[in-house]
Amino acid sequence: MAKSKDPEAQKRKEEIKKADVRLLAQLGYKQEFKRDFKPLEVFGIAFSIIGLTPSIASVLFYSLPNGGGPAMVWGWLVASLLVLCVGMSMAELASAMPTSGGLYFWTYTYASPKWRRLLCWIVGYANTIGNIAAVASIDWGCAVQVMAAVTIASDDAFSPNSAQLFGVYCAIVLSHGVLCCLGTTVLARLQTFYIILNVLLCMVVIIILPITTPDEFRNTTSFALWDFTNFNGWPNGFAFILSFLAPLWTICSFDSSVHIAEESSNAAVAVPWGIVNAISVAGLLGWAINMVLAFCMGTDLEALWDSDQPMALIFLNSFGRKATLGVWIVVVLVQYMMGSSMLLGASRQTFAFSRDGALPFSGWLYNLSSYTQTPINSVWYDAILAIAMGLLAFAGDQAINAAFALSVTGLYVAYAIPIVARFWGGCEFIPGPFYLGPLSAPCAVISVVFMTVMSIIFLFPTSPTTTIGDMNYTVVVLGGVLFLSLVWYYIPVYGGIYWFTGPIKTVESSDPNLELNQFSGARQQNSSSQFSPSRRV
Repeated sequence: MAKSKDPEAQKRKEEIKKADVRLLAQLGYKQEFKRDFKPLEVFGIAFSIIGLTPSIASVLFYSLPNGGGPAMVWGWLVASLLVLCVGMSMAELASAMPTSGGLYFWTYTYASPKWRRLLCWIVGYANTIGNIAAVASIDWGCAVQVMAAVTIASDDAFSPNSAQLFGVYCAIVLSHGVLCCLGTTVLARLQTFYIILNVLLCMVVIIILPITTPDEFRNTTSFALWDFTNFNGWPNGFAFILSFLAPLWTICSFDSSVHIAEESSNAAVAVPWGIVNAISVAGLLGWAINMVLAFCMGTDLEALWDSDQPMALIFLNSFGRKATLGVWIVVVLVQYMMGSSMLLGASRQTFAFSRDGALPFSGWLYNLSSYTQTPINSVWYDAILAIAMGLLAFAGDQAINAAFALSVTGLYVAYAIPIVARFWGGCEFIPGPFYLGPLSAPCAVISVVFMTVMSIIFLFPTSPTTTIGDMNYTVVVLGGVLFLSLVWYYIPVYGGIYWFTGPIKTVESSDPNLELNQFSGARQQNSSSQFSPSRRV
């Protein structure tokens, strides 16, 4: 006989659901998604995108030449604490206004009336290109790891070329597109599996790697923690800061929890805590992983740096070929999960931005499948643009590396502006359940200064003596996209300045259907539907 459900629990669940719908309506939007993401799964999407072991594997080539062990250990510690400040500042905004548009929506709400439309536009595009770059960089890292597995299995007889890597990359992106078209319930339940596998892989590295590492690859405390290695030629202090790209790329894209806010239960609580917990857990586990790697990677850092996959070589030296292949398959699987979660979050932001009419083909993008109730068109829009970004691989290693830097710099532009607008835009901020109180302003200052400095530094080339092939293409790609978005905003007659009004309401908070969670599919287009910050709760 089936066990009856607790009526009090059911009542509480229904109250939370109605509260979510009402809060979203007060922000100006009707409920269109199924709210199937539980708090653990909201944490899961940010944590799975962070990825840890496969992410660290993808970006070791930033920390190895820019400090070695000290950069991996102390650089990670410093950077992760600063990223936590960014996450807490974002969490406050997410708790006050949990909507899929997130960053650009907050910017419009809190910026001064003179600048809110332009800043909203810039943040929306920076967020969009940053998310697509994150999809591209994660899936490119996955393609490299797949080929590393093939190389290990072939006893180093196989070495992939750019065309082969690009082919695998396209297959990965396309498969993620198919996966992200599934229903919300399926996508939500997958997050728990992602969390478990991610943590188990971390434990393998933290516990098993030190046990199996031969003596010749065990490093002294002095070498692992204090001997600074510099291969690129920048002054040691600047090289140490450049190594921050490794932890910053790893612990990034946590705004994905924001972008599924309209699919989350008790979003005003689940989303901010999902962000903060994901960063905190990743910071601690990532520091432990880097500590272990620093002690178990041997002293020939140049050989690691020159290899196709430094972490794969570390595993090979410690585990042996067969065991490494087995562990590496799990690394590839977790990296694959990262990419699917990233495309999921990116597609929700694209859907939200098109809902407000800002993207090319917005009428096509703002559409939910009648079968899965997910934004299939937005999924494929982002997937196709990610594949296009992957073509940078044919311009050289530094060109495709721009996707890694762009996924940080583009998102940091989008992260910083709403935080600044909240304090200096002149509009009242009414906090949600997550609030830092008197620590809010100092945390915001630290966050904005840190993101501004790092966004500038990541535009520098890897070496002070740079050729055309070694230049940093981040400034070209990010600058080009933002320039084109501004051209489209200001172009005479057709530009966004003539028609973009910011967030567009799709429901009135007085709509009687709010209590029933029933809305028509029609989108309000009249001028009275413009969102007004004064309507904030």
